[in-house]
Amino acid sequence: MSELILDPRRTALVIIDLQKGITRFDGSPYSTSDVIANCVELLAAARASGCQPVLVHVSFAPDGGDMLRVASDEPMPAAGALPPDWSELIPELNQQPGDIVILKRQWGAFYGTDLELHLRRRGIATIILCGIATEFGVESTARDAFERGFEQVFAHDAMTGRNAESHVDAISHIFPRMGHVRSTAEIAAALGNAQGAS
Repeated sequence: MSELILDPRRTALVIIDLQKGITRFDGSPYSTSDVIANCVELLAAARASGCQPVLVHVSFAPDGGDMLRVASDEPMPAAGALPPDWSELIPELNQQPGDIVILKRQWGAFYGTDLELHLRRRGIATIILCGIATEFGVESTARDAFERGFEQVFAHDAMTGRNAESHVDAISHIFPRMGHVRSTAEIAAALGNAQGAS
């Protein structure tokens, strides 16, 4: 496994769906509280090094008219009326004025949003991905980023899935073909090393 080298000035930390309505549920193999703690560690390292934080959350119009509905064998369960704070970013992220906040209407953070515009205009070439859920929001965003030519780093212990099998499948078979799979500690160290070298 090659050494992870990051240029914080050309890197963004993209945190997927750490919002009140989604973090109320636990995933696997990592608990939601562990994922939050690791994302907060990455966020601190990003802010200290000059890496661009991007906080992604999902929401829908009150009438649900902008929700994606397709025929499928296993449709997503109907949520009913969502609580008023369902889409609010969790306070642990400590949102700062320099953070980019992206509102999406589906799993992936690129389609129908201005995420790519923000990244391109800031000269971002690499994205670090983490959040919930591995096989939905994270993987969908990763596939779109790959097709757009972004370098990617996946914080495998700062994301979790609906079940352990789907999480492991993504980090073992999908993400290694699109970028580098590393731990929170390894990524934070790479950002810290880059900061110390500048």
